[in-house]
Amino acid sequence: MSTTIPIGPFHPVLEEPEYITLQVDGETVLDADMDLGRIHRGMELLAQEKTFDQDCFLVERICGICSASHSWATALAYEDAAGVEPTPRARYLRTIVHELERLHSHMLWVGLAGHIIGYWTVYMWGWKYREPILDALEAITGNRNNYAWYVPGGVRRDVPDEVWPPILKALDEFNDNTNLLIGAVLDDPVILGRLKGVGILTKEDAIHYGALGPVARGSGYDIDLRRDEPYGAYAECDWNVIVQEDGDLLAVSVVRLLEMLESVKIVKQCIKNLPGGEIRNEIREIPRSEGVGHVEAPRGESFHYVRTNGTNMPERHKMRAPTFVNIPTYRPRVKGETISDATVIFAIIDPCYSCTERMAAIDPTGRRIANAQDLIKLSHQKTEWLKKNL
Repeated sequence: MSTTIPIGPFHPVLEEPEYITLQVDGETVLDADMDLGRIHRGMELLAQEKTFDQDCFLVERICGICSASHSWATALAYEDAAGVEPTPRARYLRTIVHELERLHSHMLWVGLAGHIIGYWTVYMWGWKYREPILDALEAITGNRNNYAWYVPGGVRRDVPDEVWPPILKALDEFNDNTNLLIGAVLDDPVILGRLKGVGILTKEDAIHYGALGPVARGSGYDIDLRRDEPYGAYAECDWNVIVQEDGDLLAVSVVRLLEMLESVKIVKQCIKNLPGGEIRNEIREIPRSEGVGHVEAPRGESFHYVRTNGTNMPERHKMRAPTFVNIPTYRPRVKGETISDATVIFAIIDPCYSCTERMAAIDPTGRRIANAQDLIKLSHQKTEWLKKNL
């Protein structure tokens, strides 16, 4: 007879509210289910009330760790709709900020992974090494997160030459620290005991579930938009896509660790070869059209679609973040594993629930029975009920 164990919606391992249920027999996990929908914020509706420029700032708030990814994908979608290309200098500046964000995202994950398995030294190291990267982002954009950097046609502001030497020095130190961390992780029997051979996702399952980013590459699924559909300055840089074949938690961890070394290589090349010239091609108006933008965010492909109607606001802005696709891969990973590994296996996805939330109201035939305004009205009614009864 199986037992149901709930994890969440509030739990020390979950940075945001999410509800997971495990069906277990003793210590062995038989099945799992994920219940989403607790922090829906209506980003797609809000986008319809913003100008094209403002929309790029709005989508940064989808996720503080992937804010550059969402903003860049949105800018690319509007450029696609308008038929405009960013300037060469803008392409390089965009790439620099995006890869710095990958460094801070991956290192943040390293720290959280150390926290989850109770290895506090890794947690302290990871977040300490991440700080200079946040300082570099602040030096370039003015902000450590939510950079207000990407706009349709280019970037918001230029960067003076004196900013780059301290950043290059910080990257050299980051590279040394990352190599030190990699050596410590791969040689530590405690970490290997928690990660090696645990939570395996086969390549077949990765393809079946449509896994993205490090989750896919850790299972031998060799995909990366930066190489497969180049944008920014990636095609002009020398770097490698990191792929591991084992599909376990260690393989995904190695992918993220080694990807940081590749990101350092990309940023240093972009700084060295940074073109001169304008930072933005002005877009005065966008005709009635459609556009698509997608980038390789730290967690995988971030996809944005816009439909324009001749005004200065989008008629529709559809957003899809990588966590939305990667969360279902938890189920095949956790089956047959122990309860003690269930939270570590979920953490390997590097989930972001703020990126993931979607909501719709439909009848059994699939017909929509509530539009966005209806959902807002229901939310207000629920708030008033809570005020009176709690």
